[in-house]
Amino acid sequence: MSKFNLKILMVLSLGHLVTDIYQSALPAILPFLKENLSLSYTMAGVILMAANFTSSLVQPLFGYLSDKQEKAFLLPFGCLCAGAGFSLLSFPSSYALVLALVIVSGFGIASYHPEGYKTAHFFTGEKRVTGMAIFSVGGNLGFALGPIIAIYIIKYMGFSSLPVIIIPSVAFVAIIIFYWRAISITEIKRERAARGEVARGRQKGAYISLSIVIAVVIMRSWTQMGLMSYIPFYYINHLKGDPLYAGKLVFVLLLGGVIGTLGGAPLADRWGHKRYLMLSMFASSLILPLIFVVDGYMLFLVLGFLGMTLISTFTVTVVMAQQLLPKNLGVASGLMVGFAIGAGGICVTLLGVIADHFGVPVALKSIMILPAAGFLLSTLLRYPEYNKIGTTAEP
Repeated sequence: MSKFNLKILMVLSLGHLVTDIYQSALPAILPFLKENLSLSYTMAGVILMAANFTSSLVQPLFGYLSDKQEKAFLLPFGCLCAGAGFSLLSFPSSYALVLALVIVSGFGIASYHPEGYKTAHFFTGEKRVTGMAIFSVGGNLGFALGPIIAIYIIKYMGFSSLPVIIIPSVAFVAIIIFYWRAISITEIKRERAARGEVARGRQKGAYISLSIVIAVVIMRSWTQMGLMSYIPFYYINHLKGDPLYAGKLVFVLLLGGVIGTLGGAPLADRWGHKRYLMLSMFASSLILPLIFVVDGYMLFLVLGFLGMTLISTFTVTVVMAQQLLPKNLGVASGLMVGFAIGAGGICVTLLGVIADHFGVPVALKSIMILPAAGFLLSTLLRYPEYNKIGTTAEP
């Protein structure tokens, strides 16, 4: 069995960070794309839908291919495509070309994640949740940094200087090549076989449980992506405020998610995965309405706590899916970080329709019902708590 390898997990986490910079930065630059191309809110929503379909919904397909045969080359290739497609978005004057670049970036993001989660799994040893949290937190940090990096580049260098943002992806490719031999080891196949022998078979109703977990993640993702998209629209387009202020709000929300991911993993192990998931969605449904009644520093504080509670289950739901599908780690990872999150992102398109008909404030406030729906769904989940490989304990 592979041992816990912090160095490799940190390299993989760095790639996760860089790749997710481009995924989260897109909503932050949508107001500028909308202005440059004179788009409606619905057309801007279609850009998000295309991004989420290509970057997320197709991830189970990449996971399926990864389960069939190791494809470690997708790690540097995916990160580079993600950066290249996004960094060129300031050039086109054609809406169709913008969509094409978004698709290129999206496929790069989609190819990195299942392979990254599966590869990270084999370097966690017995510390599965801790190791997966290290890998996941890179993505959460990338999500937090993406909007603020993009806004800073645009504010101080101009929208035409957006290609500067490709630098992190090029740097990561150089780093992963240095560690390539260790990351692409063939022992991973033997590790999979060893774990397959001791892994418990799928319990009765596993697919039903997995479907409920996916539904909860859709609610969580819809909430997160909705806030990431409509906080900038609200402060930049509706209030005509400072774009940097909007970027800072989104950054604090996602930074809270980074803290929550690291802090939530041991709590989920101690309290139980299902119980922690329920608590997270319930607390988020109580905190979210507060963003509409506070301002100033209190708004930053509330958004930080909201990010901590809402996004803290990111790693937990991935581990839950991998436990439910122990012989299909790539597919399980793709379903959680790809399909479920992407479906939630695509649902953000509905917020564009609401914004066009009723205004941006109404679209933003309609997000409040989503965490409550996620909590209700989580109460229906039947999930055995896994204490160690091959054993379970019902909660």
